[in-house]
Amino acid sequence: MKETRPFIGWELAEDFMTAVFEKYGVPKEDAKICADVLLESDRRGIESHGCNRFKPIYIDRIKEGILNPKTEYEIIKETPTTAVVDGHNGMGMVIGTRAMQLAIDKAKQYGMGMAAVRNSTHYGIAGYYATMCTKNNMVGITGTNARPSIAPTFGVENMLGTNPITFGLPTDEPFPFVLDCATSISQRGKIEFYARNGMDTPAGMVIGNDGKAVTDSAQILEDLNCGRAALTPLGGIGEELAGYKGYGYAAVVEILSAALQAGSFLKMLSGKDEEGNPIPYPLGHFFIAIDTEAFMGAESFKKTAGEILRQLRASKKAPGQERIFTAGEKEYEIWQFRKDKGVPVGEAVQKEFIKMRDELGLTQFTFPFE
Repeated sequence: MKETRPFIGWELAEDFMTAVFEKYGVPKEDAKICADVLLESDRRGIESHGCNRFKPIYIDRIKEGILNPKTEYEIIKETPTTAVVDGHNGMGMVIGTRAMQLAIDKAKQYGMGMAAVRNSTHYGIAGYYATMCTKNNMVGITGTNARPSIAPTFGVENMLGTNPITFGLPTDEPFPFVLDCATSISQRGKIEFYARNGMDTPAGMVIGNDGKAVTDSAQILEDLNCGRAALTPLGGIGEELAGYKGYGYAAVVEILSAALQAGSFLKMLSGKDEEGNPIPYPLGHFFIAIDTEAFMGAESFKKTAGEILRQLRASKKAPGQERIFTAGEKEYEIWQFRKDKGVPVGEAVQKEFIKMRDELGLTQFTFPFE
């Protein structure tokens, strides 16, 4: 893997991000959770949800007053296998971690557990919570709605969020199977990454009000916010490549994220009041944990899952292709490459880190790119 950007050691990155969160009122233990969730994205190479989003999504929203740094986590309804949680617009990573742990605890006792969350905020990489389950020999499933970004098939108005549906499955290999992807072709975070690095968005990922594809990344971000463009669902524009399937899955996630906890949905998640002033994004999530021991046992499950994945990777390859991958494999290999090097950071993130450090007086931190 070729990497020309400078690296920040994992411990330095975590300590710095934790310190910044603390400066903005996030309690220390919560700050550590938030930093860990963000860095897990970079460990897996999913840079759209890691350090790149630290300032613009979390710190800036705390400063705007639309994200509560102190999380009030409240269970408002509970049964032996289910729970409904109100996060009161606190830190989504903290809410998500506690809610998934609640589902895991229930699954350990009853075989399955589920928690639905209301009034949460952006919870980072969904695969983090699914992997909490795989570490406990459980199947993990999570989804979340989000601010309107996706247009329904044959439409151009951004109605649905990027709405990931994520699965984590334990295997007998060194890494679990983790399928973590949006129900749009691209999530907003990837377009933010393109824009920050001066790259065009590939044609077909975004549709303009005229029904045509648009590619100017910086312009797309502006147009998404004011309704002049929308992300396309998996499959793309129209029905020819089955865009209706991505649209359908996005709608499923929207319903499960909102209806189980009687929460907000669609345009209610725009982050603006009637006068256009910024307000919290009251997101909904769901978390499901399934204990494999409750079926034919963890070892049996992991062996079968691993064998399925190995047979898929060993199948006949297309001409010119060296490998077939299964979900979680590329992320594992990126971690093997980065674990002793750290987090690669581009120029924009470097500037943000230096500015936050200097503004907050965190003089104990020195970065290798300075």
